[in-house]
Amino acid sequence: MTPWRFVFVADMQPGSPRSFRYNPSWRENWREARRQILELEPDLLLVGGDLTRDGSLHRFELEEMKADLDALPFPVHVIAGNMDTGNKHTRVAGTFRGPGQCSDIELNVTSEQLQQFAAVFGPLWWTFEHKGIRFSGLADGVVNSGLPEEAAFWNWAEKQLKGAPPAGHHIWMMHSPPFLDRPDEPSWDIRDPAQYRNWYFSVDQPGRARLLNLFRSTQATRVLCGHVHLFHAVEAEGIRYVIGPATSFVQWVGRWPDARAELGFLLFEVHEQDLREIYVPLRRVHQIPGYGPGGHPSPDHRDYSLAWEPSSLSKRQGENRL
Repeated sequence: MTPWRFVFVADMQPGSPRSFRYNPSWRENWREARRQILELEPDLLLVGGDLTRDGSLHRFELEEMKADLDALPFPVHVIAGNMDTGNKHTRVAGTFRGPGQCSDIELNVTSEQLQQFAAVFGPLWWTFEHKGIRFSGLADGVVNSGLPEEAAFWNWAEKQLKGAPPAGHHIWMMHSPPFLDRPDEPSWDIRDPAQYRNWYFSVDQPGRARLLNLFRSTQATRVLCGHVHLFHAVEAEGIRYVIGPATSFVQWVGRWPDARAELGFLLFEVHEQDLREIYVPLRRVHQIPGYGPGGHPSPDHRDYSLAWEPSSLSKRQGENRL
């Protein structure tokens, strides 16, 4: 077997100067990562969500990233992140909110946002085989949402359970880690400020148990995630769960003592009897001033008059919101 490579990258969030907020550093960091990925000449690229800063609001951000990825000389396989389609679904508002922030209920993923992403990038879940490795991906924002897309996902998942066992490795990709420390950890309490981040960065029950059963039953060997903006991995039930680094910015430093808080991406080298995982840091990290609020601002804090490049959005604030 001739060795070959693939790359996993996530949380690029380049944003747009047409938006109510923009950090040009993140766009330049993505360009640096893109150059390094091109140099590696992988067979394919996996993108683990958060391709955009505000794609859930701005279709043009999704379209710009789609054009950018389509220009690469190898296949690209994409899943949605919360910045692309809306946040993890909740029926209860959290208490860990800063000035100008919405309640978490306002941030819930919606069918309209999911369908907007699908209209640009294609199916929200997919599977294919390449050189003896099965690759599968899902938009995990639907899990526990109660949306019509969730029922469609589980119907699709049932078909995967009945499929033929994959040859070699089976690699799944999702945006949020299904758990942070162990599979049987509790569903975290969004109302407790001490647990809010754990809630935000993981998948609640009962959806988590169904996902883990899906991974086991389809003989997964790795589950690749993003969302946390740190590199960390844990072995559980014979599967390696990998949280990949971001190319945009680092956050939650100190959550795990062995996590790597550097911007970059993951390179995988496939050999006859081995799948090697290599952390690739960005050679250059940019620091360029931008504008606008961070986090998940409420509608009245989305001021499009700040935009560096004019668009119809700057004329009527929020008119492009879903």
